[in-house]
Amino acid sequence: MCRVGWDGAVSADRATEVFEEHRPLLLGVAYRMLGRVADAEDVVQDAWLRWSGADRSEVRDARAYLVRVTTRLALDRLRQIKARNEAYVGPWLPEPFLTEFGDTAPDTADRAVLADSVSFAVLVVLESLSPLERAVFVLREAFGYPYADIAALLDRAEPAVRQLAGRARRHVEQRRPRYDVDPARRRDLTERFLAAAGGGDLDGLMALLAPDVRLVGDSGGKSKAPLRVLEGADHVSRFLTGVAARGIPDAAFRLLELNGGPAVLVVSGGEPDVVLQLDIADGRVQTVYVVRNPDKLRSLATV
Repeated sequence: MCRVGWDGAVSADRATEVFEEHRPLLLGVAYRMLGRVADAEDVVQDAWLRWSGADRSEVRDARAYLVRVTTRLALDRLRQIKARNEAYVGPWLPEPFLTEFGDTAPDTADRAVLADSVSFAVLVVLESLSPLERAVFVLREAFGYPYADIAALLDRAEPAVRQLAGRARRHVEQRRPRYDVDPARRRDLTERFLAAAGGGDLDGLMALLAPDVRLVGDSGGKSKAPLRVLEGADHVSRFLTGVAARGIPDAAFRLLELNGGPAVLVVSGGEPDVVLQLDIADGRVQTVYVVRNPDKLRSLATV
């Protein structure tokens, strides 16, 4: 870990510099905990307020201190969100998160772990964990923290943390759908899917879909999207070609990396209108994720 010793006379500029060095890590922890960009940014801002007001002469490890504060704030926020989600209209999906890992994870295995930990498929499953299970899973599986460090961060005994981690891991493995994380294959099939769906090519689209494909639409009841999960290649393909036939006014399409994989952002009249992402396995589309809740698209307005 990065250790920063403070002598009590550290300038405000240096304190800000240290926090900014750790901001991407803190945002990554908070987003994986919460599945919402705005809430994650609020948590990181609250962590900054705690950091700026702390007695830094007592802080021997800035990274550990900041991750501890961020994790605890995220736990508090997560408990509030779980109560709020009970009234959510229709299926729930995470808020799309611009990743663009670039050179931050040059090793293929490391990049795959990062992409998987922030994927729609995993974040949906994490919603069913308890807040503590989710915190332990994120710190252990996404960021590789030792059990002893997680126990210290959460003020829990290490054996209890190991039990939480094992329970969370089994739960995720049982419920996580299988999908291909290779970015090149996902990008190629995403482009072909977009061409077939946008061109109303029903046969071409059917050829790309797994027989038991699912379409999960998240509108929060604030825009048009299916309020139930659509299942089966025929049902999903006809829905998509029907949407394409009706069209989206003044539409522009952008291929981005969101949540660790290629995704399509559809902009209408200069504003984000829908995000579409695919889970792919065995060369076929297994799941189509459609996010149309305008509250979840605001962070993409400047992309």
